[in-house]
Amino acid sequence: MLWVAIIGLVMTVAALALAARRVLFLYKLAVIGPPAPERIEYARNNVGVEVKAQLVEVFGQKKLLKWTPSGVAHFFVMWAFLILGTVYVEAYGALIQGAITGTPDFHIPIVGTWPVLGFLQDFIALACLLGLAAFTVIRIKNSPKKLGRGSRFSGSHLGGAWLVLIMIFNVIWTLFLARGAAVNTGNFPYESGAFASEAVAKLLPASTLLEEIGLLLHIGVMLVFLVIVVNSKHLHIFTAPLNVLFSRRPDGLGAAQEMRIDGKVVDFEDEDLDGDKLGRGKIEDTTWKGFLDFYTCTECGRCQSQCPAWNTDKPLSPKMLILDQRDHAFAVAPYLMMSEEQRAHAGQDVLALLEKPLVGEEGVIHPDVLWSCTNCGACVEQCPVDIEHIDHILDMRRYQVMVESNFPSEAGVMVKNLENKGNPWGMSEMKRADWIEELDFEVQLIDEKMPEDTEYLFWVGCAGALEDRAKKTTKAVAELLHIADVKFAVLGPMEACTGDPARRLGMEFLFNMLAQQNIETLNEAGVKKIVATCPHCFNTLANEYPQLGGTYEVVHHTQLLAKLVDEGRLVPVTPIEEKITYHDPCFLGRHNKVYAQPRDIMAKVPGVKTQEMHRHKDRGFCCGAGGARMWMEERLGKRINTERVDEALTTDPDTISTACPFCLVMLGDSINEKKNSGEAKETLEVVDVSQLLIKSIKGEPVEAS
Repeated sequence: MLWVAIIGLVMTVAALALAARRVLFLYKLAVIGPPAPERIEYARNNVGVEVKAQLVEVFGQKKLLKWTPSGVAHFFVMWAFLILGTVYVEAYGALIQGAITGTPDFHIPIVGTWPVLGFLQDFIALACLLGLAAFTVIRIKNSPKKLGRGSRFSGSHLGGAWLVLIMIFNVIWTLFLARGAAVNTGNFPYESGAFASEAVAKLLPASTLLEEIGLLLHIGVMLVFLVIVVNSKHLHIFTAPLNVLFSRRPDGLGAAQEMRIDGKVVDFEDEDLDGDKLGRGKIEDTTWKGFLDFYTCTECGRCQSQCPAWNTDKPLSPKMLILDQRDHAFAVAPYLMMSEEQRAHAGQDVLALLEKPLVGEEGVIHPDVLWSCTNCGACVEQCPVDIEHIDHILDMRRYQVMVESNFPSEAGVMVKNLENKGNPWGMSEMKRADWIEELDFEVQLIDEKMPEDTEYLFWVGCAGALEDRAKKTTKAVAELLHIADVKFAVLGPMEACTGDPARRLGMEFLFNMLAQQNIETLNEAGVKKIVATCPHCFNTLANEYPQLGGTYEVVHHTQLLAKLVDEGRLVPVTPIEEKITYHDPCFLGRHNKVYAQPRDIMAKVPGVKTQEMHRHKDRGFCCGAGGARMWMEERLGKRINTERVDEALTTDPDTISTACPFCLVMLGDSINEKKNSGEAKETLEVVDVSQLLIKSIKGEPVEAS
């Protein structure tokens, strides 16, 4: 056995050296960029949350198990890696003990002879084989050659994936060869339980040489696999737990990430602020967390399959956004690690590669890719390894907007309106209270301070105050609060845009300005509790204003109305005999996990029959308005709102309901087009959930949007 141990140890040292060299390279590349201290700080301060995330997402495979059968297959293959680690402990123990004593009958102390461990090892190995078979069928069935753009594997590096499947298969068959041979020589640690190994033993001759060859093959295959893994997308085996650990983990996607320079939050009042460092203009501006995203991408394409832009023939694939950056990073890595002196002697080709812009017509990312994103969060929601695609997109947008001044021209009108009038439409702030005149009861306008008997500030929002269709929701909510005897007040002309469109466009400076203005207004008025009808306002007030010191108790109107219905303060009585399908707003659903309350309200309305669309809740499909897309022309591919309405029409609804003013506008526009073309019935309308509730309570027709 001495020769076997020597060969095994030599192979191990060589493989570990190659793997360590690659890992060191990856580490050096990742830390070239700026730090991300907030990631470490969050993980340190939320140990309980992070432990739960590891148990649920890494070990429990929660996100992957949403996708069956591929999720089940991956669950077994992943657990095979963990459980079969004990087999390699046994293999190296046998290698060393055989060299020392001549008898490789090693077993793990205490548990190493338990039949249950032997059974578990064999069971998970066979389950892994079934998983490999499932992966093979799935990859063949979803081949880009067959499905083209419709394949979630479109653009992935498929050769490496097949190689890894073969290597895992090699790990399993050499495992059974080594274990079966050990059974026949009497060196197997389990007297019972390892049913598959015992079955294989009956097919093999009793041979010490065969046992030694099987042992070396099993170890050798693992070592080759290790070297392949650290040089491929399967690096995620090691990096996925780290990526989950350092991801931002609110209950939902929540806030956009704060802008930082060299790890510090940007202070726009700092006279020494380096404007050229705003956002991400080159790959070396990526933080180590961004590089960890690159390393962790499994190329599974789940993000791509859920992306509304990709599904409507636009150039954005969240997967390729990550892969293109990763491939570029690897291409320039040797030069990024050069000293200034070495770079001075580099050729023009090298310098051109280093100077290649991250975004541009000839850049790593085409501008059409960047500006197709609606920030809906479907990619982040579905990613099984917690890659944060939106953070990458916003960082690149920030550089394009604030440094390059390069963004869709029509969005420039929106920016000017925000700067000059405090709303995207450029209307006078005095019009913000006009909707009140259409009510038959008094609404409290805040002059300076919130009245002491007032419970909520009703944040009306720009759309709710100024857009005709959204104003119907505003009036419905105000009337419902009045009926329920909820004391509320509004800011009227004192209210300004929360800054969400500016921030999602990448204009962080303008967001900062608007947010601080609103926070000052809210604090001076003594506001503690806010109800908002717009999910974008709701998300910004609840999740982003605390970044600037504005902390309030914020609820969406559907949350408050559902509570009032449950308490009996609002009682729907008049039946609405309609089939209704509900559209989940992205910034209410995926970003804030508010799925139940709008549905709860509709469930309490007599006569309503609800029918879910195929894509709903966490897999809901965007209306196309998020990410400041509301103010940009949609020139590429099919319109996202048209795709969503087409899906809604498959339920044959009488009404489409939602809970967002942007969704009302986008879906309403598409429905009107469908009516004009005869594809939708003339009576089909889109309304807010609050409008359905007020109709049932008052017995009056819904004022369609």
